[in-house]
Amino acid sequence: MLKAFTRYMLAAAMLLTACEKDEAKHEPGVPMTMSGFLPATGGHGTSILINGSNFSNDTADVEVTVNGKKLRVIGSSLNQIMAVVPKRCGSGKVTVKIAGKEVASSADFNYIFTRTVTTFAGNGTAGYANGKGEDAMFNFNGVDWYRGGGIAIDKSGNVYVTDVGNYCIRKIDPEGVVTTFAGTNSQGDADGTGQAARFNLLYGLAIDKDGNLFTADPGSWKIKKVTPLGVVTTYLTAATAPWLVTVNKQTNELYYTTCDWNGGIYRVPSQGVQSTILEPLSYPAGLAFDSKGDLFFASAGEHAIYKLTKDTWAMSLFAGTKGAPGYANGAAAEAKFANPYGISIDADDNILVAGNGTWNGIDNADQSIRLVDGTTGAVSTYAGSNNYGYMDAINESASFRGPLGVAAGDNGVSYVIDKNNNRIRKIVSE
Repeated sequence: MLKAFTRYMLAAAMLLTACEKDEAKHEPGVPMTMSGFLPATGGHGTSILINGSNFSNDTADVEVTVNGKKLRVIGSSLNQIMAVVPKRCGSGKVTVKIAGKEVASSADFNYIFTRTVTTFAGNGTAGYANGKGEDAMFNFNGVDWYRGGGIAIDKSGNVYVTDVGNYCIRKIDPEGVVTTFAGTNSQGDADGTGQAARFNLLYGLAIDKDGNLFTADPGSWKIKKVTPLGVVTTYLTAATAPWLVTVNKQTNELYYTTCDWNGGIYRVPSQGVQSTILEPLSYPAGLAFDSKGDLFFASAGEHAIYKLTKDTWAMSLFAGTKGAPGYANGAAAEAKFANPYGISIDADDNILVAGNGTWNGIDNADQSIRLVDGTTGAVSTYAGSNNYGYMDAINESASFRGPLGVAAGDNGVSYVIDKNNNRIRKIVSE
């Protein structure tokens, strides 16, 4: 390993020197070749040394990509190229393009993500207080059976959460300042504006393309709509108790689940109207649409992630081992979840899963956020592990106490409701 690294460093130094002296040029009529690259793995900022033939001594002629993402070319000669990996690159073939011709590596470059978990807001104590960061207080577990789990992000980067124990929706701006957006810490059931509104038992939360929030209140069997100005109205008096909600990205229609032993998934095409998509299901929890219009949901009862195909709603097991709770990563059919609850789908159609949907957030093998590849269903740990605790750290060194809800934002930033830590955690993936 040390010898390979030494050779890599010597070759890199020689390349950067040779770039200034090499007067030979790329020959358009001669095929390019790529014999390999070093290193085979790395994160953002990694310099890849590519070996081959008929490259170019002019870096302006050279385009290098991995997984379709452009690398910054910092050195080039006829036989070698040095390029720097960008943030959130992902894994894939190394491709060199010169004068309209391409050559690709036979092996993949394996991109290693760094996921940094920090505390965004809340201080660990169940209570009610606005303020910045740890000056704020939430009540996610003041009563241990509270589920909640509603979290959403608007286009400006504001985070909204259902503060179940305080009967209100809280807003957190990008700087971590927490305010009360709708409702107040007084239980009830009333439409109104801002803190004049009342909620009974706030669980799910979703946001549509116009910035309207929709929140599920199983205590009143209602779904409430909250405009960007904080005006709260009853959108649906549901046929069954609504728990978690989502919005179809293509149609802007609302969908909800009833998380019960014989629960279901329901469509709300317009205000006051609903239809049944599928029932009975075993404790269906979080649900989300991908960019193609397929619907995914977490079955807390069957410990798996399911897919409903667009239009037909044909159901298929997408990831996890049905009926076998546990904590295992791997291929779709080999992975294991334990009462998965909230889910969110990112811009690349990968699924983030908040792993702990148990009644108290404690008795569970999974205390992490998992990543399900949106194409293959392969499962990996995004942040956290099977250890119950509180630690701001990187990747699996971080820890949660009952991660209940997750929202995937832009540019690799996501947010988590950490129930038993009474905190909102932030994950930056680079």
